[in-house]
Amino acid sequence: HPGASQGGSSAVAKIHLLRHPEAASVDCRNMDRINCIARHVNAGVSSTSSLTPQATAASAIVASLKGKIAALAKKQNERKADLLKNYGEKKIQDLTVEMAINGARSVKAMVTDTSDLDANKGIAYRGKSLYECNKELPKAPGGSCALPEAAFWLLLTGEVPTDAETKSFTEELHKRSSIPSNVMTTIDSLPIETHPMTQLSVAMLALQKDSKFAAQYNKGMKKNEYWEFALEDALDLVAKIPVVAAKIYRRTFKDGKMLPYNANIDWAANYAQMLGVSSDEDFNEVTRLYLMLHADHEGGNVSAHTGHLVGSALSDPYYAWAAGLCGLAGPLHGLANQECLAWLLDVQKELGNQTPTKELLTSFAEKTLKEGKVIPGFGHAVLRNTDPRYMLEREFALKHCPKDPLFQLVDACYQAIPAVLEKTGKVKNPFPNVDAHSGQLMYFYNLKEQNYYTVVFAVSRCIGVMSQYVWARAIGLPIERPKSVPLDVLEQLAKK
Repeated sequence: HPGASQGGSSAVAKIHLLRHPEAASVDCRNMDRINCIARHVNAGVSSTSSLTPQATAASAIVASLKGKIAALAKKQNERKADLLKNYGEKKIQDLTVEMAINGARSVKAMVTDTSDLDANKGIAYRGKSLYECNKELPKAPGGSCALPEAAFWLLLTGEVPTDAETKSFTEELHKRSSIPSNVMTTIDSLPIETHPMTQLSVAMLALQKDSKFAAQYNKGMKKNEYWEFALEDALDLVAKIPVVAAKIYRRTFKDGKMLPYNANIDWAANYAQMLGVSSDEDFNEVTRLYLMLHADHEGGNVSAHTGHLVGSALSDPYYAWAAGLCGLAGPLHGLANQECLAWLLDVQKELGNQTPTKELLTSFAEKTLKEGKVIPGFGHAVLRNTDPRYMLEREFALKHCPKDPLFQLVDACYQAIPAVLEKTGKVKNPFPNVDAHSGQLMYFYNLKEQNYYTVVFAVSRCIGVMSQYVWARAIGLPIERPKSVPLDVLEQLAKK
């Protein structure tokens, strides 16, 4: 009552908790949460807002990496501040009813610094086309395909790494690649028939207990330190995912025995060899090419956007990528290359012993469309020209496997199908995308388990999504919260 002392109230509270111990448990949990938030908020109070990396026991290459990110982040934060201050109310686009209903296509409502997708030129990593990336980024000794870890460096720093930086960066990833035994046990506890993408997502969540970002957040860290610990998790995750992916392949499709980890070769080649499907150096090369080409694709695609959205809530990189993987597993996203290969194999079977030619595939494509069926691997949500990723894979195939019967079918499709689709007048982009080719290359080098193809995609795309996560924290992007409306409200707005 009003006259009760503070001590009296405390005594009453103690009696209540003695009578209701479950309330004590809830209160303790709530207080822990409140204290955590308080530590976080108090840690964020600083008279200066420095992006200078904190002194840690990091290796020289990580210290160099952090320095480069910090320098670029300073410039980008100044640019962001100027945009908000001087152009914050500037309209950049009109929103239509179609955009609101049809998947927010072309709505410019996100910031992704690592890459940009141009409808005519394709994806660019930090302003460099994939052709430029494949030419300029460091290669393996004697190789001609860019190393994906070099692309990772480029996405993080905006700079093409030197050969020495790439070598040290690869060594750093190798050092971070060990997988806790509990994660392997978790994977082994799943039924063998569990889809490989499900296994991979579960494995990411099993790794989450060792998140450095989550641990530091719970201790209380300044907002301008987020990106550093995000980077630590990103490096760990990219280092570990090939090992987990190889484990999933070996247990699902082979004898379950893991092949030796080879820290003396590059990140992609080691992954290729842990699969155990081909010892051919060309398989190492095509794996390097594939993992570099698929590393990033701006922020609007399903897996990247999911990772961005989850990360915007300050869920750590493991949570973010586990969620992104669930999106990547969808038939309309990462599963597309698997479906394209299945279609090619069906076509090959139907054609029998006939040699695939432009004329034969033209007739086949016309027949397919008349039957109301879809030809997968052609067209793209954004691109309006042939996918550069497709062309780079085509160049590889022409050099390394021109006589492969499946490639000859892919080649005939390339020559015939765009004209057939264009003739219908219903297709904005009749040209092939990368999914129309990737499966053929994997199949040629004896990686024939189609259910696994999206996992290879995931190993690659992890690079881009993790780079985006680091940069979202580096420039202080807030939690994402778009506005949704019911159809009747949209109708009212449209008829105003």
